[in-house]
Amino acid sequence: MSDPPDLEQIEQSKMSFAEHLEELRGALFKSLLALLIGTLVGLTVGRAVVDYIQTPLRDALETFFREQAQHEQFERLEEMRAAGEPVPDDLEEAAQQLADENLVPRDIYVPRADLLRALGKAPPDAPTTREPDSTEFSRKDLVRLRVYEPLEEDSRLKLIGLSAQEPFMIYLQASLVVGAMISSPLIFYFIWDFIAAGLYRHERKHIYIYLPISLGLFFAGAALAFYVVFDFVLGFLFWFNQQMGITPTPRISDWMSFVLLLPLGFGISFQLPLVMLFLERIGVFTIEIYLKKWRIAVLVIAILSMFLTPADPTSMLLMGVPLVGLYFGGILLCRYMPGHAVVKRGDPPEETSGS
Repeated sequence: MSDPPDLEQIEQSKMSFAEHLEELRGALFKSLLALLIGTLVGLTVGRAVVDYIQTPLRDALETFFREQAQHEQFERLEEMRAAGEPVPDDLEEAAQQLADENLVPRDIYVPRADLLRALGKAPPDAPTTREPDSTEFSRKDLVRLRVYEPLEEDSRLKLIGLSAQEPFMIYLQASLVVGAMISSPLIFYFIWDFIAAGLYRHERKHIYIYLPISLGLFFAGAALAFYVVFDFVLGFLFWFNQQMGITPTPRISDWMSFVLLLPLGFGISFQLPLVMLFLERIGVFTIEIYLKKWRIAVLVIAILSMFLTPADPTSMLLMGVPLVGLYFGGILLCRYMPGHAVVKRGDPPEETSGS
């Protein structure tokens, strides 16, 4: 038994503009429902997600304060050497040992009498500190001591919130992100299914090919941003803070916005090959145009990478170089993916057979 030709099926399945809007409404409703269910699941793991997404920032802060501690220790040893105090021969190695032990130096000031009493070198009846109404106590009576704190216990590694409701809002945002990731396969399917309604029957089966590719590209771009790009971006930003003499104190809401936007931008931009394939299939561009205009495409990619990433050149390159590769990968998709021939209105329908 033979299946009806594609053009005949298209004619039989034509819909009015209102029917198309109804189909779109259905696809959006199912996508939102999938997102809602995914978000409900995300609420159960939102707290763990908030802690996990702080990992790149916490690692960058640890590196920043470790290098800062090493630099401060080196300067302190130089001061001690200039004052004639005994110090190690290799000051850089001594400062490096502090960084290797993950110790952060901090100076405190204590009254001299209290320090001597703590060391057991002051008479028991010696006055410890000034009387509350005494005016004889001065800064010259204080002794500067350097103490060391494990870096992992440094309070500066914790992100801050400037309002009571901020942690709760961050928790909801993290749950929404988890929900979007969980429901993304269904959302992509509903979108592709809506697009497939305007395709020929032999082209609709390619949705099962394009959908995994689309999901794979999205997650690859997001993973590249989270696991690779963040390290370079934060390294550059904290280096600039160090050059300006500013100690960073990140705010959780600012970091959350940053950690959402950058992976999202990478994930969407990595859809480039499928966008190229779609435009080639509907006749907007051809493979020859893609090949001829590749220099312009590289320039456009460079400009978009500049706007979609922070100010550092490294992150721009980490987005731009893969996108250039994906551009030529898109050309290969256009050439070798099935369904290359596009049936135009007025062309004789191809005979199709079925069981």
